[in-house]
Amino acid sequence: QVQLVESGGGTVQAGGSLRLSCAASGTVFRLNTMGWYRQAPGKQRELLAVITSGGSTNYADSVKGRFTISRDNAKNTVYLQMNSLKFEDTAVYYCKLTTRWNMDYWGKGTLVAVSS
Repeated sequence: QVQLVESGGGTVQAGGSLRLSCAASGTVFRLNTMGWYRQAPGKQRELLAVITSGGSTNYADSVKGRFTISRDNAKNTVYLQMNSLKFEDTAVYYCKLTTRWNMDYWGKGTLVAVSS
C-alpha cells in the first residue's frame, strides 16, 4: 500500500525559508510523478509544483522563482525548497504521488505558517 509522509513544516518569519520533505513507501518511487499542493483556510487546494519520473518540473506562477521541487529516488523522497516566504504562503502543504496508471495518493499534510 502506498503511503506518503510529509515533514518539515513549521512557523517561519516572512522572507525566511523552509524545506518540506515527502517520503514515499509501497511503490517503485522513481516511476511516479510527484507533486506538491497547498490548501489555505477557506480556499481550494492549489497545485504548486510537479516533478516527473524523468525529472521535468513545472511550477505555478504564484511560486515560480521562489520554490524548487526536487526528488531523491534513492531515498524515495521528494522535496520542496521554499524561499522568500510570504504571509500568503501560510497553508497546509500536501504531496501527491501519481502512478503510471494515473492513480493518485495523498499524504496527510504538513502545516506551514508564515508570520508577517
